[in-house]
Amino acid sequence: MRPIIAAAGEEIVSRRRNLIVGWTAAVLTIALFANLGLWQSRRAVEKQAMLDAAAQVMAKRTLQPLSIAADPAHARDYDWAIGRGRFDERDALLLDNQQRNGRAGVRAYRIFVPEQGAPLLVDLGWLLLPGDRHLPQIPKPEGDIELRGLLTTPPSTGLALGPALARQGEAWLMPRVDLAAIARETGMSVPLAPRVLRLDPALRIGYERDLELLPNTLPPEQHRGYAVQWFALALAVFATALILTFRKRRRP
Repeated sequence: MRPIIAAAGEEIVSRRRNLIVGWTAAVLTIALFANLGLWQSRRAVEKQAMLDAAAQVMAKRTLQPLSIAADPAHARDYDWAIGRGRFDERDALLLDNQQRNGRAGVRAYRIFVPEQGAPLLVDLGWLLLPGDRHLPQIPKPEGDIELRGLLTTPPSTGLALGPALARQGEAWLMPRVDLAAIARETGMSVPLAPRVLRLDPALRIGYERDLELLPNTLPPEQHRGYAVQWFALALAVFATALILTFRKRRRP
């Protein structure tokens, strides 16, 4: 009898050990999937709030002085602004990997020095990038000029890998918009304003553009969709763990 009792005891211990290991792995996986779902949900809320705030500003279009771009208290806000000044002599900056209507291109920026306030980056619009990736020429608008448009935060940087900008002929090519790096690498003696001016599409300067805030990133509804998927995966793992725990063992 002793061998039979010993074998049964070993089987119970083995099953208990397997349950502990299995549930530990399940709980960790559920926690991971649930946190990914929560992160996607938070991104959806953040982006929806951003779109709603910008929509209110663009609906009213209450003019603010361009100098407000340098105010750190408004660094995360949206404002419809206007101001006069001149474009800086420094070369254009081209943001790489920008899609528009399924076409690959770059977004052109130049530094603008307003009559009042700190210099700031101006989004001139989108240009098609040819297959040989030869960068387009971005002539500098000359003389004193009045600009108006939407002041926004710079485009999301994503993963900050590698240099923020590199010299490419008569322009700077950027994988992301890093205002501090732009000021440093282009030799500016003062920092750039923390917000970027998205030009009013009605202005007769610049290139193809609109005031779409999420042209190369996920909209809120896609974040919500991904959140549902992650939560569903967490639920599936939990259900599978329950089934494996309570299923009847087959008798030999």
